[in-house]
Amino acid sequence: MHAQIILFDGFDPLDAIAPYEVLYAGGIASGGAVSVELVSAEGPREVVSGTGGLALRATAVLDPRRAGLILVPGASGRVGEPVEAPGRDPEDGEGQRDAPIPVLLGRVLTTELPTLLKAAKDNPEVTLTAVCGGSLVLAMAGLLEGRYATTHHLGLDLLDATGVHAVSARVVDDGDLVTGAGVTSGLDLSLYLLEREVGPRIAHAVEELFAYERRGTVWRHEGPAPAGL
Repeated sequence: MHAQIILFDGFDPLDAIAPYEVLYAGGIASGGAVSVELVSAEGPREVVSGTGGLALRATAVLDPRRAGLILVPGASGRVGEPVEAPGRDPEDGEGQRDAPIPVLLGRVLTTELPTLLKAAKDNPEVTLTAVCGGSLVLAMAGLLEGRYATTHHLGLDLLDATGVHAVSARVVDDGDLVTGAGVTSGLDLSLYLLEREVGPRIAHAVEELFAYERRGTVWRHEGPAPAGL
């Protein structure tokens, strides 16, 4: 199983790095059955996050034809309105820090990423996954209408407004779409993906290595609906 983790300007580092480390460790534990790389819509480049100007390097262009997982992280920035700073370039590291999260996510829609994600969605050999605001990127690109997904609790109403069945759960499995809630849920999402795709013994070994136990019940649209709660 190969995983492509997408970087875009203003991304949240933990949304990307937590799944990267879990899946990388899963590759070691499985004897190479899992591989993972950081990619971008533009190809190899340094990508500035929204957290203190921290940059990570994408080593390849996102390939929607390649079977496996594609993970979209959320953005890191201000929750409220942007702070104006005269003479500051909004595309540099400082600008990423000053922009509110909705603005950073909106900028993603002006890149080639939505087109590549649409192609990935149409590939039956790809499972789309997202952490936190990454679900909103997919939803705003028109790729999640009628699907079940989660995101950070502050974005659930927006997710619902795009035609998604927003679920308040830490991880939501909707078949070829698996999403995680707030930032640290990237750990739970990626551990679950290891269990689902490679097996529980591999996932458990990585849990032990990281001294972290997966949180919450994975939500699926299965079984009777709860009543009286």
